[in-house]
Amino acid sequence: MTEVHALPLHELRKRKSVKWRQFPSDVLPLPVAEMDFPIAEPIKSALHDMVDRSDTGYLGPFPEMFEAFAHFSQLRWKWSVDVSHMRIATDVGVGTVEVLRTLIGRGEKVMLNSPVYDNMWRWVAEVEATLVDVPLTNENGEYSLDLNNIEREYRDGVKVHILCHPHNPVGAIFTSDSLSQLASLAKRYGVHIISDEIHGPLVFERRDFTPFLAVSDDAKDVGVTVTSASKGFNLAGLKCAVIVTSSAAIREKINSMPISVAFRASLFGAVAATAAFRDSDSWLDGVVSTLNQNRELIRNLIDTKIPAIKYRAPDFGYLAWLDLSALQLGDDPAKTILERGKLALNGGHMYGPRNAQYVRMNFGTSPEIITEAFDRIMKSL
Repeated sequence: MTEVHALPLHELRKRKSVKWRQFPSDVLPLPVAEMDFPIAEPIKSALHDMVDRSDTGYLGPFPEMFEAFAHFSQLRWKWSVDVSHMRIATDVGVGTVEVLRTLIGRGEKVMLNSPVYDNMWRWVAEVEATLVDVPLTNENGEYSLDLNNIEREYRDGVKVHILCHPHNPVGAIFTSDSLSQLASLAKRYGVHIISDEIHGPLVFERRDFTPFLAVSDDAKDVGVTVTSASKGFNLAGLKCAVIVTSSAAIREKINSMPISVAFRASLFGAVAATAAFRDSDSWLDGVVSTLNQNRELIRNLIDTKIPAIKYRAPDFGYLAWLDLSALQLGDDPAKTILERGKLALNGGHMYGPRNAQYVRMNFGTSPEIITEAFDRIMKSL
């Protein structure tokens, strides 16, 4: 396993991504879901090779990426993926939108489970679907799918359910049993499930995560997975995702998507994703180890500095979902913290209307930056 450490703040501020350009230089930016680590050496080498050979053209057929993802899925989750059931898309958002276009017509019902990744709300609006929100159940910070209310809405005409699995921002991984029940309900009521599994590579306990299409035969019949290397390997700007099916009938629908869906992806993205899935396991293990230490650091900082914050350590990734309701920071705590403490976080209202007292914090960074973030929260009180 390769040890992976975040770059120092003065180096990070030289980056040109939106995370480092969105706010003035006196603000510590921890909202955008990208990590502050150097990318894996095999990915760097693959990209340098492309530049050295001026291989900067359009993306065409790229079977080696499908083979690399199939290898990674088998190694990581014991999920056997058929490469003939894969398609390339620009990113998970574009892939989900294009899959939606093949499965529903304008005005038909699409389900989300709030609090959920903010762009998912926009995807539903983009295809002019009717949004149905069935919030997750929350028992003292333990989130799960509300299967009873999901079934009621399935029965009432939902056509597609976009599942965030693992679930951003709450940090939960749904159990295989609950996913199996969900798949059976979807099969019974004729619902397709699009499973966004972009955070799957970053789970702390691999045994806890089961890709949706690996859950059951019903899941194979109703499901489409959309994922990429972008979150796990920090490649969001390179623009390349993969759409996976298991059902011949769904594959036929997916294959009716315009050919431009794949062409709009990036050759550099496909090359980087191949190197990530095929050659960067050791780097990924190092990142997960570092993130595991960081999520425990957050617990210690809360206990010693601001114990009124409610926090359940996430099951994956680098996003902490913090309940600040006891801090009395107004209707929008994230805005107050930005103004008073010069710390940028994502406000909980972005993820659903009932979550205004929450913030989402990116801890894919150094212990020093995480500690400084909590000092800035304290300054905001």
